[in-house]
Amino acid sequence: MNRIFFQALIFFASLPSLANAQSYASLSGTVTNNDAGPLAGVSIALLNTGRGTVSDAKGFFHLDKIIPGKYVVQVSAVGYASVSRDIQLVAGAGNEISFVLDEADNRLDAVVVTAQKKDEQLQQVPFSISALSARQVKEYRLWNAKDITGIVPNLSSTNGGDERNVTSIRGITTTSYDPAIATYVDGVNQFTLDSYSSQLLDIERIEVLRGPQGTLYGRNAMGGVINIITKQPSDKTTAFAELNFGNYHQQRYELGFKTPLVKNKLYFGAAGMYSKRDGYYTNTFNNASFGDQKIAAGNYYLKYKPAEKWMISFNLRHQAHRNNGAYPLVNGMEEAFEKPYELSQNAVGKMVDNTTFGSLVVNYAGRGFNFSSQTAYQTNYRYYKNPIDGDFSPADIVTIGNDYGKRWNKVKTWTQEFRFSSPAASANRLQWTAGTYLFADDRPNRQATHYGEDAGLYGIPDINFSTINTTKGKGAGIAFYGQATYRLLEKLDLTAGIRYDYENKKYNVSGEYQQDGEAAMITLPDTSATVHYNAFSPRMGLTWRVSDGSNVYGIYSRGFRTGGLTQLSSDPSQPPLYQYDPEYSNNFEAGIKNSFLQNRLYLNIAVFYTNITGVQVPTLVLPDAITIIRNAGKLNSKGFEIEATAMPVKGLQLNYNFGYTNASYANLKLSQNGASADLDGKKQIYTPEFTSMLSTQYSYTILPRQQLKAVIRGEWVYLGRQCFDLNNSISQSPYSLLNARAGASFRNAELMFWARNIGGKKYIAYAYDFGAVHLGDPETLGITLGVRI
Repeated sequence: MNRIFFQALIFFASLPSLANAQSYASLSGTVTNNDAGPLAGVSIALLNTGRGTVSDAKGFFHLDKIIPGKYVVQVSAVGYASVSRDIQLVAGAGNEISFVLDEADNRLDAVVVTAQKKDEQLQQVPFSISALSARQVKEYRLWNAKDITGIVPNLSSTNGGDERNVTSIRGITTTSYDPAIATYVDGVNQFTLDSYSSQLLDIERIEVLRGPQGTLYGRNAMGGVINIITKQPSDKTTAFAELNFGNYHQQRYELGFKTPLVKNKLYFGAAGMYSKRDGYYTNTFNNASFGDQKIAAGNYYLKYKPAEKWMISFNLRHQAHRNNGAYPLVNGMEEAFEKPYELSQNAVGKMVDNTTFGSLVVNYAGRGFNFSSQTAYQTNYRYYKNPIDGDFSPADIVTIGNDYGKRWNKVKTWTQEFRFSSPAASANRLQWTAGTYLFADDRPNRQATHYGEDAGLYGIPDINFSTINTTKGKGAGIAFYGQATYRLLEKLDLTAGIRYDYENKKYNVSGEYQQDGEAAMITLPDTSATVHYNAFSPRMGLTWRVSDGSNVYGIYSRGFRTGGLTQLSSDPSQPPLYQYDPEYSNNFEAGIKNSFLQNRLYLNIAVFYTNITGVQVPTLVLPDAITIIRNAGKLNSKGFEIEATAMPVKGLQLNYNFGYTNASYANLKLSQNGASADLDGKKQIYTPEFTSMLSTQYSYTILPRQQLKAVIRGEWVYLGRQCFDLNNSISQSPYSLLNARAGASFRNAELMFWARNIGGKKYIAYAYDFGAVHLGDPETLGITLGVRI
């Protein structure tokens, strides 16, 4: 089927050239610095075409066989502020253009993003979005996706020590294995928390889309999207190496290489990372560090251009994580702060977590339309080599194990997306995108809860036995979507879109009882249930271009998070295969985006209101550590955001953002301890009331010809009160964190000293509703040596 589809697509796409009906344009020019000196190795890209080139030693560049029309050209180089410019290319004419680049410490970048599944300038996207460039990822020293907490307004991301980040945006938070915030890496959706990969390696850009993005991104993008783009190979040969050393025996090594194998035809790229450190906690049970980490990751690209309008890309990514002490938790806030970073667990769980992603992308950029196909496969095999401590104490009460071989606990997901869009050169008032998305996933889970010699402390009348729960989950779905922007007036655009999602899930569950050393007995025979869901996700908005540097927008969007079935647990009050429904949100947002002083000041402001119905409320069942979901209420979230970036003088860059979220339950009644509890007005979990971040960086040029600069940077992050249970009894009061970075950068190298959480502020980063608490990272210090070619 796919073969016939692609053959037909290639045939119709090539008809114009077969008929010799096309005429082409070319683009030539030069790139220089402020002193009129030519700049070599500058990347010149024609947005939404896949076309690009690199300037030669004289700063000259040339592109030919371009379909005539209006385009946006982006020009970027290491050490210089990137620029974007609209151009009109005429057929048969020698279209020439010159670019003068400012140094990066003299002007802000003109950032290009792909938030609406097309290349466009950040300040022109008609909704709230933050973008971090490759340079900013280095400056903020972002190694893990959770490190963007506070850097992006109204975003918080953390985990309980297992590296599965729970992320909240504007009060919409992940409460189950189906996330509320979708994470994409190079266009591939990290489908569930089971296939989540948190490490950041060789990053080109991180985009954070705030608010529901269901129309283009579908299921589980109800709170927003984190879109991570890695660096890809091109006609320019590049390489880098980075060494990092810090306290807690921190070591992190990165290495990468990209080159054209056949110029303008075949490209290869590879990047790798290895990291290890001691745990931040000490286990007083055996007087050893707890939570020791070892991570190895790789990212590999092979790109082939069979013709000017075509590009075929294959990408393989993998991450292997070894965690010796996966859940550094203590029982209660009082113990956590009285003995910070100390715990006593008799069982040290050794977690093995292997994740692999593979994708094949085919892009076509033509006169009548653009086309993209992405086929992706992802798998995650995660198990405990040694059982983890289920009671977080030195007593032998409960341990959790799941090492039953590769048949179990290995999640597999296949996705396919076909997308069509209006061509880059189109001068039509109507710009459109449409496509279809398909998926299938398989989640075979088998887990044992073992009760040891001290099980009587939990009131268990038996000892030395296990209850084994097995859940086989399979799901499949399809979606159709379309979005279009129509220019009503010269400065007024109307955007409208809709998506239809259909999803089917089937679960099989069974239960067993096993005394140590004996055969297992069946307690619940294999039982199955099937559910299906569908949802429409509309979107509509208006954008008014007040001036060349200011846009005002207003949008309405609907969000959707899929429903499901509960797993088997040991709690008889929580029957398995209980169906919980999707939750839906209605979101209203208005904002203004401004660029002032020739791109030396960006100022963006947004206000929002979100209403969520059928809220999926989590309950953690102990000692199984299984999350049970129920639809139990309504949630309202409202607030505002401010983002400002300025470069008032050469070398000085200021970044400030502020977010306020008031997310509370308008209707929430739950059964707790055998009685009904009215939780109306309670705050949403994992949602700081405020987020604020101020960063200041100053760079001073010491030797201009060698591009030797001294750099000093400081960051202040402030997070407001945050609750971790629905009763709001476990909470963290407002706190601040201080980070710093200083050193020297050269033309092709840098040496930096860094410090995070200066002073060692102790705060709750994560907690469970039954009282187990995990503290945030302590003060860490280190040094980075990086080289690039």
